[in-house]
Amino acid sequence: MELISKQQIKQIIAIWQPAAIPGIAVLIIIIIARLTGLLQSLELITLDIFLRLRPDETTDKQVVIIGVTEQDIDSIKSYPIPDQELALLIQKIQSYKPTVLGIDIVRDMPVEPGHQEIIKVFQTYKNLVAIEKLLPPEEISPPPKLPTKQIGFSDVIADQDGKYRRHLLWTVNPKNIDEDKYSLALQLAKIYLSTQGINIETGKQDPDTIRFGNTEMPRISYNSGGYVNVNDSGIKILVNFRSGQQPFKFLSLADIKNNNFQPQWLENKVVIIGITASSVTDFFNTSATNHSKIDGHIYGVELHAHVTSQIINAVLNGRPMLKSWSEAGEYLWIIFWGIILVMIVRVTPNIWQNLTFVVVASCCLIGIAYLLILFGWWIPVVPSLIINAFGLTAFTFYKYEQEQKSKINERQQAIEHTFTLIHNGPLQSLANILVQVRTGNLGNEQLVLYLEKLNQEIRAIGEYVRIEALIYNESLRLGSGLKLDLKRPIHELFYEVYTSTLERRDLEYFDKINVKVRTFEPIEEQYLTLENKQDLCLFLEEALCNIGKHAQSAKRIEAIGKREENLYTLMIKDNGCGLTSSLENKGTKQLKNIAHNLGGNFKRESLFPKGTVCEITWKLSKKISKK
Repeated sequence: MELISKQQIKQIIAIWQPAAIPGIAVLIIIIIARLTGLLQSLELITLDIFLRLRPDETTDKQVVIIGVTEQDIDSIKSYPIPDQELALLIQKIQSYKPTVLGIDIVRDMPVEPGHQEIIKVFQTYKNLVAIEKLLPPEEISPPPKLPTKQIGFSDVIADQDGKYRRHLLWTVNPKNIDEDKYSLALQLAKIYLSTQGINIETGKQDPDTIRFGNTEMPRISYNSGGYVNVNDSGIKILVNFRSGQQPFKFLSLADIKNNNFQPQWLENKVVIIGITASSVTDFFNTSATNHSKIDGHIYGVELHAHVTSQIINAVLNGRPMLKSWSEAGEYLWIIFWGIILVMIVRVTPNIWQNLTFVVVASCCLIGIAYLLILFGWWIPVVPSLIINAFGLTAFTFYKYEQEQKSKINERQQAIEHTFTLIHNGPLQSLANILVQVRTGNLGNEQLVLYLEKLNQEIRAIGEYVRIEALIYNESLRLGSGLKLDLKRPIHELFYEVYTSTLERRDLEYFDKINVKVRTFEPIEEQYLTLENKQDLCLFLEEALCNIGKHAQSAKRIEAIGKREENLYTLMIKDNGCGLTSSLENKGTKQLKNIAHNLGGNFKRESLFPKGTVCEITWKLSKKISKK
């Protein structure tokens, strides 16, 4: 297999550079911004939006919330709810045989009347789970004389924006690091699933998490999803809030007292008792649900219900748990969208098509991310969208800058080309006139004729430049006045340059040359642009003109274009007096510049015993026209 040459690599870089430079720059900036956490808040907001926009789910019949409402507190005329009221409520609910009953109401000290009654209730029912607050700064003890397996902590952890998306399932006891502590939601799910023959175990794929059967809890690490350097102690999961206007069946304390419910609503269910009165600040900020009774908030008992329901339905019904890709996978995804942007910019010719394709790509990205959320995968969206938006902007400015540079380069090339026309034409004629005037070999009539010819050459160049200097040139005017069609094969152009230049009468040493050898092997069109042809014709013309001006006593001239494999050499040789000066004149600098543009090697030196050789050798490779 043929290896890619350096020249081909350079061409590939040249093709992709205008799109790749701004694309890579934006990609690096976005990755750095994400690594430092600058995009975390936007990614969390996007997650909330996706969760809120999901289709409604049916009401979870396995989890029921008993809320102590504002009306219940007004009816009791006391808050906190007395132990007696709570004991009666628990006893009545237990009579309908729920699988497990959670009490999301603090009971670390007596609330008379009825304290002894509530203690008796706690000791009687083994399917009852009460709460404690475990983590500082506000630590609250569980109800007295309650076994550890019937206690769950109610601590929840807010993100930096004050909203709740994560839930702590397990942690060690801060006062006794050898003791495991479970959250209320995990205790309720554990007891419920144990009645289905599914017990809590250590994770298999991730030994640092827990599982029920084959379902592992996808633990949040310090850089999971859009999170950056978050505390990953304990076992925390993302809350996959149940969507819909009524995720759970809600009953009030009054409903239970007045038998305003059906017994099957409680039988074999997870029942959670909590406060749902707006005057009690037991609610949490969230933007991930669309059923909140208080805008942007859900009650604490609701949050525990969501987590409990999430675990149970993941294990029994395969409902997705929210999880994220590995860090490497996420950044490969972001880089992929950066490459997509570069490709869009490369293949679309103008800014409006760029914009159209970027909008389409962004819509595809959002659609893919939304569909993946439905299957429980949280992938980076914000970085890729920013890459598309800011990458397009960066490319627009970059392209504008490159266009300005290109215009400057074109003007510079026009200036250089104009100078070359003047140098190879009128200046050569003028140099010849000056030589003959100094030697006294020129009469007045001849001088007038030469000056008239010089005047015509200058005017012809001026007209040529006026018409063609500001447009893309497909022609070339030689110093002899001949106009070449650059679309013709290069070897034909070489013959025309050679013939036209040697016929010039203003270059005195051409008249003394007796032997003229010329042969030019062809070059396939795919290897030359019009600019290359122009440069090569100018090279040949300048080299020949130098012989006509300086090759005193030259009797022989050779102009040969020869190809050897993927190299081509254009050589002009004479047997004159050789180089008379080591200083670089304008003509030599022009030849070197042409060789540089072709990526070739230039040589000009004296020959032994006499003569001069001027040649350029370059590598043939496919060219991309600037047209």
